[in-house]
Amino acid sequence: MDPSLVSFFLIGIMLVMLALGIWVALTLMIVGFLGIALFSGAPAGAIMATTIWGQSYSWALTALPLFIWMGEILYRTKLAANMFKGLAPWMNALPGRLLHVNVVSCGLFAAVSGSSAATTATIGRITIPELEKRDYDQKMIVGSLAGSATLGFLIPPSIILIVYGVAAEVSISRLFIAGILPGLMLMVLFMGYIMIWSAAHPDRTPPPEPRVPFLQRIRATAGLFPMLGLIIAVIGSIYAGFATPTEAAAVGVLGALILSALSGMLSWSSFTESVAGATRTTCMITLILAGAAFLSVAMGFTGIPRNLAAWVGSFELSRFELLIALTLLFVVMGCFLDGISIVVLTASVIMPMVQAAGIDLIWFGIYLVIVIEMSQITPPVGINLFILQAMTRHDLLSVAKMAFPFFLVLVAATALLIVFPEIATFLPSLMTRG
Repeated sequence: MDPSLVSFFLIGIMLVMLALGIWVALTLMIVGFLGIALFSGAPAGAIMATTIWGQSYSWALTALPLFIWMGEILYRTKLAANMFKGLAPWMNALPGRLLHVNVVSCGLFAAVSGSSAATTATIGRITIPELEKRDYDQKMIVGSLAGSATLGFLIPPSIILIVYGVAAEVSISRLFIAGILPGLMLMVLFMGYIMIWSAAHPDRTPPPEPRVPFLQRIRATAGLFPMLGLIIAVIGSIYAGFATPTEAAAVGVLGALILSALSGMLSWSSFTESVAGATRTTCMITLILAGAAFLSVAMGFTGIPRNLAAWVGSFELSRFELLIALTLLFVVMGCFLDGISIVVLTASVIMPMVQAAGIDLIWFGIYLVIVIEMSQITPPVGINLFILQAMTRHDLLSVAKMAFPFFLVLVAATALLIVFPEIATFLPSLMTRG
């Protein structure tokens, strides 16, 4: 059968199954099984068993449950409250004032949680009441938090970068290091937009709070040191070459347990809750990755990726035109699928085209994550929107409107990354030279 007809048939089945609410992992496995069984002479059952088993014991995946567990432990500590107290006196002098606390807090917590949803929930429950109490603009409170929380996907240790690294078979250490400068760039862009908005709407920005003496600011800042120490221990050990991502994750878990104990939040109940939460998330992601690995093998038997790459190649798109097309594709997919599903669904089909275009896979991973960040704040499936809807009195559409300016900031960040790819490739290149 013509490969194009095969692809339409399998994509149709996949869309129907996803619309019926069937688990993403099971959908991937079923579609892959049908692809091999119906359109090739290979033994579908044997290939499915060996592929899933081979994927499940991948050493690269070992870091995944550890980083997830680290985030679960820290989610139950007082670190977020300490961050607000430590950052507020320093942000007070900037245009936009304490709205910047949303951005910086999300950036810091993202560097130890690896999850956009956890960042939204943890920072939101601290900053939303504090900013509302000070009469900050509701749209900017919600919008800045929705946009900034997407940093959980990009700033290492990012769960989705681990997923991409496994799917694309690239170095997770280099991906982590590549995410640092783009993450900082996004923080600067978010804060820049807040400053511009504040200058344009001075009547909607509360007056400065009473100036805090310098020594009191230093004491308040001391609450940030545990978080900064954990970030340095995890990311610094990888960058310095002292630890692999898995070893750094183990260090992170130990540090998180120590911080939790010192904060008085570590109990048998919180410990078991963190283990259970990490286990659920890890099982979900691992099952999706196993299904995606099998679907990738199945697609190889059907010849769809090869023919699709040849079809796209026939248009003779430039690198820039290809990236524009992929950006539109990922934004549309992000309206209906979560970020991890987008990565695993597209890896087997997109990677041949990306490699044929001569695009660096480390750079592409960072580009992909920034584009997927947009999906966290686009309805109807944007998880950050759902979390903020539950935490505020606004409906989903209103929250999406509040987040829209920060969606445009993410678009601008994507454009900057395309025009200046060194933003993502500079630090990994230093590792290579070393």
